Amino acid sequence: MGKPTGFIEYQRLLPSDRAPLERVKDWREFHLHFNREEDGREQGARCMECGIPFCQTGKLLPGGASGCPVHNLIPEWNDMIFRGLWKEAYERLRMTNNFPEFTGRVCPAPCEGSCTLGINEPPVTIKLNEVSIIDKAFEEGWVQPEIPVERTGKKVAVVGSGPAGLACADQLNKAGHEVTVYERADRIGGLLMYGIPNMKLDKQEVVQRRVDLMAAEGVQFITNVEVGKDISAETLRSDFDAVVLCAGATQPRDLPVAGRELTGVHFAMDFLTANTKSLLDSNLENGQYISAKGLDVIVIGGGDTGTDCVATSVRHGCKSVTQLEIMPRQPDARQPDNPWPEWPRVHKVDYGQEEAAAIFGRDPRDYLISTKKLVGDENGHVKEIHTIGVRWERDEHGRMNLAEVENTAQALPAQLVLLAMGFTGPEKTLIDALRLDTDPRGNVKAEYGQYATNLPGVFAAGDMRRGQSLVVWAINEGREAARECDRFLMGKTFLP
Repeated sequence: MGKPTGFIEYQRLLPSDRAPLERVKDWREFHLHFNREEDGREQGARCMECGIPFCQTGKLLPGGASGCPVHNLIPEWNDMIFRGLWKEAYERLRMTNNFPEFTGRVCPAPCEGSCTLGINEPPVTIKLNEVSIIDKAFEEGWVQPEIPVERTGKKVAVVGSGPAGLACADQLNKAGHEVTVYERADRIGGLLMYGIPNMKLDKQEVVQRRVDLMAAEGVQFITNVEVGKDISAETLRSDFDAVVLCAGATQPRDLPVAGRELTGVHFAMDFLTANTKSLLDSNLENGQYISAKGLDVIVIGGGDTGTDCVATSVRHGCKSVTQLEIMPRQPDARQPDNPWPEWPRVHKVDYGQEEAAAIFGRDPRDYLISTKKLVGDENGHVKEIHTIGVRWERDEHGRMNLAEVENTAQALPAQLVLLAMGFTGPEKTLIDALRLDTDPRGNVKAEYGQYATNLPGVFAAGDMRRGQSLVVWAINEGREAARECDRFLMGKTFLP
């Protein structure tokens, strides 16, 4: 611990983001870095080197995730940042996280929620420190292709190129196997490429940079191929010594109300994917996206995807944007039933809400709202959404149920409705083709830590196995599935 009094001397400090009214004019990342390296070193000094670093535990508690799922050696590289040992900090970081440039940008940082300092002070800026380390490593040229010295002669297919698939492929390649990644989209990256907007995660300078590095290390990427459709699952099994399924949980939750069939009602991921693809293909000049320009936009769903829809609609130049949440507003501070080191369930204003408020004068979120129906015009295009206020009540069995609140019905103008209510699980094409066992939620059945399906040599990891989750949990599962796949192929493994 280089600075025993650091957490007393220095306050939590984050670089200012680009101003909302400035950043909505483009699609560049809105986060900025410190101008002075000394500021970063001071933030590293705030780490207490506490006796038990809960920040790196990576546990699922009843109240939610706690700590870092990939078990980053957080106190170690915080101390190295303070000492100015940036390369050594990078070496520690890469031991546990294949893609800190992704998690340092898009992870909600459960590590900070379980930071010991966060019990009674603002927690250490762990997420900022992480991305500062990896960005400096790229700037200094420390990140270079590392081609395995020896190859095992074993061939592994990884299906899906999201964070789980990429982490799995990276680890298996390090073990010396010949790895081929299949992706049905036209670009590698899965949700990192098309599910997260460019202003949160730059595709060329961040995502493609890592993909190119992995390709230089020997990983083969095949795009525009859907396994189970363009190539049979059995062909894959016969051509490879093992298969790891990392296809995600991409089945969106629908809205079963009257008017759902109207034109102008879209799943959020269709909206976001088309926008990013058009942005990358033509800077939106080809028009091959769902435009919110000049429209009253209703986003149904309050998670990160809903926020991304708000921010994208604002950049299109929407007339208005409203985000409807069926859950109540979170409290401003932890409640007794949400103690440290659980993930803090507190109210946050994310970048999309901040931008909408700067333009329209208010936070776009309305809470405890349920959609009753969608109404269309004479051309079959949505024009209104009818809603009602609700409250959550506990029944005699302890279950929480929704009850409508009288005299709260309203009709809102809406020419574009985006459904951002999460995902129900993986798509069934590949599951059915392989006759894989599934759990009660429809995910591929494979025990956590083992990742083996009912088919020998076929493994599953990430959202396809666990359901919708965080990027950092996907990386965790991809790494561990690679370890178990390597053990299956070689009889032993040196992968972590």
